[in-house]
Amino acid sequence: MHICTVTPISKTVGAARIYPAQAIPYPTGNPNLTIEKEDKRKREIVLNALNLLLQ
Repeated sequence: MHICTVTPISKTVGAARIYPAQAIPYPTGNPNLTIEKEDKRKREIVLNALNLLLQ
């Protein structure tokens, strides 16, 4: 499982499962959100990536 911001690169190197991340400087977060909303977004990204891994 690869959580990444530039998916074409992951495809080029042959990653089997790719989950697009939030943004290059903050792949699993967003500092513009409140702490609670950012924690929710981080959890969402990781859980979605894990679900993709199980497919």
